[in-house]
Amino acid sequence: MNSATVFAPSPTLTVTIESHPSGDDVHLHAGGQGVWQARMLTLLGVDVTLCALLSGESGLVIRTLLEREGITIDAIERGDRGSAYIHDRRDGERRTIAEQRATTPGRHEMDELYSLTLSRGIDTGLVVLSGPPHDEIPVEIYHRLASDLRRGGARVVVDLAGERLDAALRGGVSILKLSDEELAADESGGSTADLTERMSELRSRGAETVILTRASQPALLLDAEGLAEIAVPRFEIADHRGAGDSLTAGVVAGIARGQTVREAVTLGAAAGALNVTRHGLGTGHRDAIEGLRDQVSVRVVESAATPADGRVTPDDLAAMTTPEQTGRGREAL
Repeated sequence: MNSATVFAPSPTLTVTIESHPSGDDVHLHAGGQGVWQARMLTLLGVDVTLCALLSGESGLVIRTLLEREGITIDAIERGDRGSAYIHDRRDGERRTIAEQRATTPGRHEMDELYSLTLSRGIDTGLVVLSGPPHDEIPVEIYHRLASDLRRGGARVVVDLAGERLDAALRGGVSILKLSDEELAADESGGSTADLTERMSELRSRGAETVILTRASQPALLLDAEGLAEIAVPRFEIADHRGAGDSLTAGVVAGIARGQTVREAVTLGAAAGALNVTRHGLGTGHRDAIEGLRDQVSVRVVESAATPADGRVTPDDLAAMTTPEQTGRGREAL
């Protein structure tokens, strides 16, 4: 089934002002982490159901914009303030003119959103849990959703940090994607050995597979089979924001097609790499992404000494052998 559910609890209405030869150019878009992920999933041919709270006037506009993009919206509507911002980019830099934070939802609204997401997620069998722009959503819902969705047979993918990540891990997740900055925010050292040891700790805490992005360096993937390094060609960056969300969406799109995580990560890497060449987050051309996928290089690190629980220590890494590059793209994985 080529479908997925995205939990996007608090979408954002974005208003961007840019320069144009004929005068100011004003753009309205739906935004936020879950929206960017849903947009890329739709671009890659996945039927997406987005579960969200839609608030007030901004919620009405967000629904209209997303439905025009072909994204199915299952929402709890309310009359309070929703998330929104206005950015001025007329001089080439992004400057915030105004920002509105969403009103914290009540218990009954969160119960309705939880039930909606659980039902849709079990139906599709594949769910992305995304975070809100601020702190308006209670953290504990991530634990409950991760736990109950997996009990219902769904695969759960998260791109979270901090308390929300901790909560989701307590429930257990199929795939965790995060950046090295998020992983090492309160730690010193960023060597492959250090990062891999922390990734193995995340596996022991409830993540079956951990994907770690490292800016200009190849991404790392750690699962029960061991460690893999994923690299893509480097492009001139128009906007680095949203690359991680596009990578997550690409991985989910591959899984929705029936691929393994190690196959799907090449599609995710291609989607993330191309997204930085554009100003629109979660945007791109499907043919270009599919074409770049064959240029994703993979270096696999294998070791029979890797423990079954996925823990990898610096001593384990020292004992690992690194074979010659075994191929390109999904064939190497």
